[in-house]
Amino acid sequence: MPAPKKKKGTAEVDERFPGKVIRLSAGHRAVVEERPEVKKAGGVYYTPTYIVDYIVKHTVGKLVDGKKPDQVAKLRILDPACGSGLFLLGAYQCLLDWHRDWYENNDPGKHARGREPGIFRAPGGGWRLTRQQRKRILLNNIYGVDIDPQAVEVAKLSLLLKVLEETSGGTIRGLQMRERALPDLDGNIKCGNSLVGPDFFAGRFDCDESERLHINAFDWSAEFPLIMKSGGFDAVIGNPPWVSLSGKFGAEIYSKEKIEYLTSRFGGNTYMPNMYEYFVSQGLTLTRKAGYFSFIVPDRLGFNGQFVKLRERILLESNVIALMYKAPFPKIVADTLIFVLQKGDRSKHDAVLISEYGRDAVEMSQDDMLRDPIHRFQYFESAEAMRLIAKIESLKARTVIKDLCDSTSGFGGKSALIRSTRSSERQIPALKGDSIGRYELKKQYWFDFRKENITGRTTDTGKLGCSPKILLRKTGDSITATYDESGIFPEQSLYFLFNARNRVSLKFILGVLNSRLLTGYYRAKSLTNRESIAQVKKNDLDELPIPVMNLSNSHERAHHEKMIKLVEQMLVLHEQLVAAKTGHEKNILQRRIGATDQQIDQLVYELYSLTNEEIKIVEDVELVRRSAE
Repeated sequence: MPAPKKKKGTAEVDERFPGKVIRLSAGHRAVVEERPEVKKAGGVYYTPTYIVDYIVKHTVGKLVDGKKPDQVAKLRILDPACGSGLFLLGAYQCLLDWHRDWYENNDPGKHARGREPGIFRAPGGGWRLTRQQRKRILLNNIYGVDIDPQAVEVAKLSLLLKVLEETSGGTIRGLQMRERALPDLDGNIKCGNSLVGPDFFAGRFDCDESERLHINAFDWSAEFPLIMKSGGFDAVIGNPPWVSLSGKFGAEIYSKEKIEYLTSRFGGNTYMPNMYEYFVSQGLTLTRKAGYFSFIVPDRLGFNGQFVKLRERILLESNVIALMYKAPFPKIVADTLIFVLQKGDRSKHDAVLISEYGRDAVEMSQDDMLRDPIHRFQYFESAEAMRLIAKIESLKARTVIKDLCDSTSGFGGKSALIRSTRSSERQIPALKGDSIGRYELKKQYWFDFRKENITGRTTDTGKLGCSPKILLRKTGDSITATYDESGIFPEQSLYFLFNARNRVSLKFILGVLNSRLLTGYYRAKSLTNRESIAQVKKNDLDELPIPVMNLSNSHERAHHEKMIKLVEQMLVLHEQLVAAKTGHEKNILQRRIGATDQQIDQLVYELYSLTNEEIKIVEDVELVRRSAE
């Protein structure tokens, strides 16, 4: 990945020396310094060592298992955004350890003899790899590409230092003294744009040399002809750049033409393109059949609607071995996802191990992920919770919100002009997210609803002022919704549901939405940004499951009417609670609200045909998967 901002004339080596950084100064002297755990600049994140070790173990570790040195020598391991080489160092160290262990366990004396011995007896009595063997392993197995020429040179330096480790103490003096004995890594670690090929310039005769140098197009087939001709790399690993190309920083590094090229080449989304999705797509292409592919990326890759096609491609072209959410990444706000894939034909055994860091994994069927309309990589706290969600989604007598009513978000207004007090006759009442609670309106705001003050979202005053409607808060880790007949315009921090169809009352829908079961389902399937600002996306809101009510059937009509009465009770009770003047009155009303809530929950359980055991899961287990944006 692109290197972070540095002082002029310096470069950092993100080495595997604990707590150290090796800095190459302008005078070409290597300086060892203390370094922080993680650094970031422009979408570049230096990955904690334990994450590198996890990815290497589940890719390189799998490849070498059960093999012999001559077989391992044929493995090709790539980081296509290698930066200063942390993942390459991790892979190299894994191979060094494997070779040493293999020689120790397979007649070490034999392998210490001959013209090109693989090991030698160290002064302390243990076995070590010879420098020549360490060089062979590096040249045979380790490959990297990065667009930053300085990062490439630093990656080479850090790998060369690793060659000298143990044979020379890994000192800087050893590097200077043995420079001629070190391998040339120009054929392994290359500078180029992993995402942009020479075809970018096809038909473009107006490009000057400076633009070509800046783009630095990279032809994989020309740079690694034997590897690509044989089908690709045996393992692709790394931490690609997390850079939104629709944001300010993205616009600085990628022109409109480059972004259009990437979305066309990789079939990426055009809504909010991000560089890591292109690296995932490219990584899958570069991985050979039966090879392993593992990245750490933002967890939104597993859930967001913009990545549906990419998830589908992953599921169709590989066996998903493991998905691990929320690996701690110091100073990074976004939750993470580590995926481990094996490229090739789908196996008959399609169990995917899905976990959150530090928690037990849950098995999920890859076929089920493919059947999901948006192919989400779902994580649940337990297998029981997963089965309950599956049951809800498999009910024949269910529909979804979008089939029962219309939904949209409120108007977008300049935030500074949305006031808590009225200061002008031009201002009209408005409602924001914190204006509502469950079954209650709490406060209103004031806004001058003029064209120049509107920033987008819903601007249709007929929709905004419609009555009745359900108001639903966008943010929060549970569903918060109420019923409104005031006609006050909602602001964009609220969704609103209106225009109910099929004779189903909005009050019935409100009761289901505010139930314990739907909150659990919402958390499990639709909640995003749980650890920062939890929110639900409109597409997920539209897909929330609601029981089908045949109002021509007396039994179902009775359920429908009962729900309406219970919801009306809740609305009145909350109004009374606000007006209550004494603590005694409030306690009585709160108990009545709790009892009515329980009645609504029980009715919802019946509508979804839950068993007593399933009800216990809802009430005792938090139905939560790790979330995305």
